[in-house]
Amino acid sequence: MVPDIATSPAPATRGLPAQDLKLTLESPLVLQSGIVLSPVTLAYQTYGTLNEARSNCVLVCHALTGDQYVVGNNPTTGKPGWWDDLVGPGKIIDTNRFFVVCANVLGGCMGSTGPKEINPATGKAWGLDFPVITIRDMVYAQTKLLDYLGIKKLFCVMGGSMGAMQVMEWAVRYPERVFAAVPIAGSYRHSAQNIAFHEVGRQAIMADPDWAHGNYLAENKIPKRGLAVARMAAHITYLSEAALHRKFGRRLQDRETLTYGFDADFQVESYLRHQGYTFVDRFDANSYLYITRAMDYFDLAQENDGVLANAFKGTPVRYCLVSFTSDWLFPTEESRAIVRALNAVAANVSFVEIESDKGHDAFLLDEPEFHQTLQGFIEGAAVSLGLPTRSTL
Repeated sequence: MVPDIATSPAPATRGLPAQDLKLTLESPLVLQSGIVLSPVTLAYQTYGTLNEARSNCVLVCHALTGDQYVVGNNPTTGKPGWWDDLVGPGKIIDTNRFFVVCANVLGGCMGSTGPKEINPATGKAWGLDFPVITIRDMVYAQTKLLDYLGIKKLFCVMGGSMGAMQVMEWAVRYPERVFAAVPIAGSYRHSAQNIAFHEVGRQAIMADPDWAHGNYLAENKIPKRGLAVARMAAHITYLSEAALHRKFGRRLQDRETLTYGFDADFQVESYLRHQGYTFVDRFDANSYLYITRAMDYFDLAQENDGVLANAFKGTPVRYCLVSFTSDWLFPTEESRAIVRALNAVAANVSFVEIESDKGHDAFLLDEPEFHQTLQGFIEGAAVSLGLPTRSTL
């Protein structure tokens, strides 16, 4: 047993999907803020088989409202995993070849320690007593999970949006533990516009009377209206104007004429309301506050004297960055800035901008060029590391 790790169920390394797994750290976690958090539990899933050399691990990092259920049936929603098209036997991230790990982030609400879990000091939900966490804290907790699994070095770490932030943190903070990194639809920092959208969402939650100053669980309440509005505002940023127009235009919802009222006259209104009110059934409001704050604090340039290239000096990691033309939440220029910084230190980097009108959410959707790019990079990296490729199976 690796030091600092308490007894936990043996990791599942065969089958798809894996059983639900949890790991409780034996020692406290010292956060970036200096606060000591204990106990810490990480909920995670594994798919595929870890090879004898423990060199075929792909760590998948989820986005803001994602979770550890990358593939298979999500027990909360009953829907397929959020990357079901990409991960699995014979797929691009082939679980016949790779051992895939995904953990619910620290601060999350799908089993990992977060504000909805019980604070042992009070016997009640943490609520706002939970310390503010950062992307660095999320990744640090993930290192403890990999230590437990006996994985010293990742073949690849990949993820989109907030997942891309975790990928960047992994590659910058632990370059000796990462062979390849694939940040998708992400950035090296959260922009002022993105922080602004997050603040709108947080204020919507906190303005809901049922939020109860963060103590809604103790009072048997849920700030459904505020959380739904937060989700609606955020969901707009995940789409492009072209995608919204193609899906809805100005078509009316189940009616032939305007009602001259404030019901959902338009299909796009009905769609956003649906997105909002289904979201509250699977996500915790306080987790939303904490995770959006973690994204806001992320800034690799600021941490390196304002010079992004300083973050990558001497990096051995090979990078593949992917952006989408219609993504205005994390536009292509953000990825180009990372590429320029990597080029400045002669790092191994490739970059592809995918033509798509699907907006930020394109990394979750069927985009053949994106899938081809990812497959090509994985195959090339596997050859370099001496792992089996599709042609050698």
